[in-house]
Amino acid sequence: MVPFIYDPIYSDLDLPERHRYPIHKYKKLYQWALDHGASAGQFLRPTPLTWSQVKAVHSADYVRKLRNNEFDKREWRKVGFPWSKQLLTRTLTSAGGTFATVKTALDKRIAIHFSGGYHHAHYDWGSGFCLINDLAISAIMATKAQPNLKILIFDTDVHQGDGTATLLREHENIFTCSIHGERNFPFTKVDSDLDVALPKGTTDGAYLDAVKHTLHKVTNDFKPDLILYDAGVDIYRRDDLGHLDVSIEGIFARDHFVIDYAKRNNISLAAVIGGGYQRNLSRLILAHAQLLRASHQVWDV
Repeated sequence: MVPFIYDPIYSDLDLPERHRYPIHKYKKLYQWALDHGASAGQFLRPTPLTWSQVKAVHSADYVRKLRNNEFDKREWRKVGFPWSKQLLTRTLTSAGGTFATVKTALDKRIAIHFSGGYHHAHYDWGSGFCLINDLAISAIMATKAQPNLKILIFDTDVHQGDGTATLLREHENIFTCSIHGERNFPFTKVDSDLDVALPKGTTDGAYLDAVKHTLHKVTNDFKPDLILYDAGVDIYRRDDLGHLDVSIEGIFARDHFVIDYAKRNNISLAAVIGGGYQRNLSRLILAHAQLLRASHQVWDV
């Protein structure tokens, strides 16, 4: 069965009432998986990253300020979270979960992380609920361990993976690809190795055509050994921050295509659930659950 990576700390963060970030979605997705047939043996608990591992990718000065709560108010507003030791522990654990997902996928050919996708974290600043960039850290650590490994970061979150792009510019064995909303956050875009910007209101057909064409092109040109897939569901038409018009069926079709494509082409797949912003948590969990449904149909049946 498909390996899942999860830790209860993902939803263990005290936030102000009505905070925009849906912190409880992780434990609810975990419960959804159990309620729909997942076994306890599918779940692996990650080892948190160390600060030394983080400093191999992010600025040492930035890490020091983060650890000691030395950001000013403007910097914390940009991040979107209040500082706490709980936040730091959760951040390290979630990033460790993405690295565990990459390692597991390289061994088992597929793994899914019930968190991850913090793609707005840059070398020396955080943004958009992202403090450290788990995608970039995991890809760099994996390629250091296996120098000939080629990783495609295939980011389909509705928001451009700007931090991932800037952190990985000099890494030839890591290819960054972002399919995102053209006029959505971050409002100042940077250059990924390949960017596909979609207009507001893009519907299922055009969206899926873009995903399929892009994945075919990149894998044919770059020939990755691993796809690190950010399966954000803020593309959903009911998402509060998305601005696209993709249905639940469209989310499932996207996830099924990516997983099936990787399997048929013998490319390992490590998936993170990425973004999704709805106050209606039941609807949000259903959107994220399409990744689990698709993986089950491709791998477990």
